[in-house]
Amino acid sequence: MLSYGKNVLFSTNPKLIKKVYISQTLKDKSVIDFLEKNHLHYDLLPIEAINNKSDGNHQGILILRDDYEYSAFDELLDLDFIVMLDHLEDPHNFGAIIRTCEAAGVKGIIIPKDRSVCVNDVVIKTSVGTTDLVKICKVTNLVDAINKLKKANYFIYGSIMNGIDYRECSYAPKKVLIIGNEGKGISPLVLKNCDELVKIPMKGQVNSLNASVAAALLIYQMGDL
Repeated sequence: MLSYGKNVLFSTNPKLIKKVYISQTLKDKSVIDFLEKNHLHYDLLPIEAINNKSDGNHQGILILRDDYEYSAFDELLDLDFIVMLDHLEDPHNFGAIIRTCEAAGVKGIIIPKDRSVCVNDVVIKTSVGTTDLVKICKVTNLVDAINKLKKANYFIYGSIMNGIDYRECSYAPKKVLIIGNEGKGISPLVLKNCDELVKIPMKGQVNSLNASVAAALLIYQMGDL
């Protein structure tokens, strides 16, 4: 897997890095110091070669690393707060949510295996490398996962446009927050299996927020931070 960027390099576990490509024009000594301190192999390449290897904002740094290793479902069951993403599609939203989760101390995320964004180079870049600091689990069926979580005493909260004001809800000690698809929201079957539905009130003409912005507000409220 190829990822890129200075912050991603510094956030990635050096044990996962196979090789790093650095632009010959890069003048940031801290990058070379990091590579040498961690005994990482790197090649200096013309900026044109770096550009050919990646379309993203690479900052002159490309990281060849192991593919992302997803966590098993059972690994999340010792966590008090889990975020579930119901067929999110935008890698930028996914990356931003991962970054928020890590910053807020939320260490578990569940996504479906099909029809959903997965951890890729854009997600890693947007998350500034925090993908390796959060347990992300892929499941075949979200409803089945919800039922297993309920048996493990988790309370399930769904984010929708019509529900209880998220600031007025009393949150359970063990909880799951579900964020829906950018356009369709939470799917009907998943919505039916939520224990409580919460909303973020809107005063303007816009009736909804970007998925990652809504997730950030809810995560910080539910985490009591």
